[in-house]
Amino acid sequence: MFKIGDRAVYPAQGVGVVESIEAREFGGQSHRFYILRIIDNDMTIMVPVDNAQQVGLRTLISKDKIESIYNVLSEKQSGGQAIASWSRRQREYNEKIKTGNPVEVAEVLRELYQIREGKELSYGEKKVMELARRLLVKELAIAEGIGEEAVTKRLETMALN
Repeated sequence: MFKIGDRAVYPAQGVGVVESIEAREFGGQSHRFYILRIIDNDMTIMVPVDNAQQVGLRTLISKDKIESIYNVLSEKQSGGQAIASWSRRQREYNEKIKTGNPVEVAEVLRELYQIREGKELSYGEKKVMELARRLLVKELAIAEGIGEEAVTKRLETMALN
């Protein structure tokens, strides 16, 4: 699925580069692993080649899907989610982020932007918002071939209009 040098997205961690594909022995059996270096923080993750799809490792968003992310951010939602308790929303948000699906991450960011319009976000809400924004900005910037500042500005503009 991936070759050395390919960029891949690991859920909840972000965009990484496949630095190598290595065989390691566990329990007397040899398994192949993608050695993925996350661009944002230089963390290295070993992903079993056979389980890559199950853990959510995927290619970068394609250029033709980028606009759908911005469209999600510009959609206005009814205030129903803001009524739910933070602990319930946090669980839902974390589940969406863990999927690694950029549309779901954009939904989390949109909802938190909208909640922020009506009240100051709690520490936990701010942390989830920062994570969602960081994941989206990094992937969109790389996929579009533009700077992260330009992506951040566009995200903010879409979410606030």
